[in-house]
Amino acid sequence: MGEIVGAGLLAHVPTIVLPDELRRELNDGHESSLFTGLHQLRTEVFDQLKPDLVLVFDSHWFTTVEFVVTAHARRRGHFTSDELPRGMSSVPYDMPGHPQFAQLIGALAEQTPECWITPIDNEHLSPTYATLNLLPFLQHDEAWLSLGVCQTAENRDFATVGTVVAEAVRQSDLRVVLIASGAVSHTFHPLRELRHHEAGGEHHIYSDEARHWDHRVIDALERGDHAQVLIEMDQFMKVRPEGHFGHYQMMAHALGGVDCVAPGRRYSQYENSIGTGQVHIWFNRPTDGWTGAH
Repeated sequence: MGEIVGAGLLAHVPTIVLPDELRRELNDGHESSLFTGLHQLRTEVFDQLKPDLVLVFDSHWFTTVEFVVTAHARRRGHFTSDELPRGMSSVPYDMPGHPQFAQLIGALAEQTPECWITPIDNEHLSPTYATLNLLPFLQHDEAWLSLGVCQTAENRDFATVGTVVAEAVRQSDLRVVLIASGAVSHTFHPLRELRHHEAGGEHHIYSDEARHWDHRVIDALERGDHAQVLIEMDQFMKVRPEGHFGHYQMMAHALGGVDCVAPGRRYSQYENSIGTGQVHIWFNRPTDGWTGAH
């Protein structure tokens, strides 16, 4: 029987893959904790866990009529971002996959009412930087899969996908890490203002309301109060979390949903990225399980 051995809400901001000098220049000469935090996460967590597979809930991969999970034996190539081609240009990547696990997710989705998850192994399906930007920090020789955020999905759909993923892990023989790759609040400053808000200080976050809700969510996750975050999701939506916060919702429901009590440990400060709220929070598997003692 497989198990989820760790999970994290991780930021994938483009600045983490910029050259050192430029990254510090944009942050008033200081290093970003989002950069150092991923290095720390690698040595303190990934090198110790040695997972068989990493599944990324990718907040940049928007699908429309279904959820999609990558089913390639391997994804390799070069990536140029259509959003930021100046900063991410012809970046090489090479990710072993796990077609059998992707197909298991698809098979379980077919057996689940009102759940649509399709495994796709098309060689021309491009990855997004919400997955790729994590590789230089965290990748070793484990398999990496991405599962997109369906833009027409509602909270109940993210919950269903999370429970299907959890069952697929259970039916496998794999030690799996789940990554919710994306921001908390996610509103950019206007073009003519954003260059004044590139540093990481939280006073650059788009609005006081966004900053308030980000802190409320982060504080709850550090306490392990996933129920609060999930119950208040519709209120949090008012500050436009990235990808409907689907990346977190799917991960959280794979860990037990409102019953999940795993406390989070921050691997970064709460930082700004041209208006958006960013943080790394890691959840170790509690000794008595993700949902506590039974």
